[in-house]
Amino acid sequence: MIAIDTNVLVRVLVDDPTAPQQCEQARILLKAQGSVWVSQPVLIETVWVLESAYGLDKAQLLDVLERILRHPGVCLESSELLDSALSLYSASHTDFADCLILVKAQTQHLILYTFDRKLARLHGAQRVANL
Repeated sequence: MIAIDTNVLVRVLVDDPTAPQQCEQARILLKAQGSVWVSQPVLIETVWVLESAYGLDKAQLLDVLERILRHPGVCLESSELLDSALSLYSASHTDFADCLILVKAQTQHLILYTFDRKLARLHGAQRVANL
C-alpha cells in the first residue's frame, strides 16, 4: 500500500485534457499498487479542487465521495468519520470540510462554535454571535 497526494487522486478521478500524461501515470500507479491510503486532508483538498477547479456540483461531489469511500482499493483515514461527514454533507447546505470538522468535534462530545451561519444550523454546532 502507498499513500497518495491530492494531485494524484484528482488525476485518477478526472480526465484532465491539460494533463493527459499525468492522468495515465496516476492510473497506472494505482493499478500497479492495488490499494492506496488517502488521508483526510487529501480528501478535503480533493473536494475543494473538484469543486473550484473542475466545477463539480454537490451531486457530482457526493457521487465521487461515495465511490471513493466504497472502493475496495482505497483505505481512508478514519473512514467511519468520513461516512458520517458524507451523510451530513448530503443532508445539509454545509460544505464537506465543515461537516467533517463538526463530526470530529461530535466524536469528542464537544459543541463546535463557529461564525458560519450554515454550519451553526446543524446539531452540535453553535454560532458564536448567539452567545
